[in-house]
Amino acid sequence: MMFRSTVVVLLFVSAACRSAAPLPAPTAAPAAPTAAVAIPDAIRWVRDAAEYRAATLQAYRLATSSVEAAAAGRAPGSWAVVLDADETVINNVTYQLERAQQGLPYSSESWAAWVRRREATPIPGAAAFLARVRALGGRIAIVTNRLQSECADTAAVFERHQLAHDALLCRPDGGPSDKNPRFEAVAAGKTPASATPVEILVFVGDNILDFPRLSQPSALAAEAALAPFGTRYVVLPNPMYGSWQPR
Repeated sequence: MMFRSTVVVLLFVSAACRSAAPLPAPTAAPAAPTAAVAIPDAIRWVRDAAEYRAATLQAYRLATSSVEAAAAGRAPGSWAVVLDADETVINNVTYQLERAQQGLPYSSESWAAWVRRREATPIPGAAAFLARVRALGGRIAIVTNRLQSECADTAAVFERHQLAHDALLCRPDGGPSDKNPRFEAVAAGKTPASATPVEILVFVGDNILDFPRLSQPSALAAEAALAPFGTRYVVLPNPMYGSWQPR
């Protein structure tokens, strides 16, 4: 009798222990996939479109033809061309893409970090144009609104990709973005491009502000303001950013 009671008690204790065992933790629901960030069409066009490459090559072929015609009979060193840097000679679409993927706008800090990476690449057609200007005896001035503190990294990009130039004129840190004084300095022979006055035959840029005395309002107010385009002025496409954007 005692044996049976002991068995019953043991069975009861065993059952009680099993019922008190902790339940397994519920399986966590799988994390929802992160939605892909939509890349703006303007950035995708510059990165991917055959039309973008065709447009830049077309612009530089036009610039080359204009220089060849205007330089005929001129003494070497007596004339120059002036170009912007960003989206004119070098391409920063990777910076724009990275900011878009992070859902972040432009910032001076992120831009400075990008410049230090020295990863900008040549715009299609730019290197051949610069080489042709050099072969014809012209001087080459790059007038950019990259800051003076960013100039050394910018020069390194030009040198890495063998982009010919005689002067790289950056904007003084804290100084005005107006390029006209630097255009005038090039013409007056007061830059490393030339120690004597030169005639600037062609300007190349992606922003209306890359051309002497032009702005969005002045260029839109009178058709005559756009008359030099296609001869002395050559503009490259840049749908990603510019002075056309609302401030």
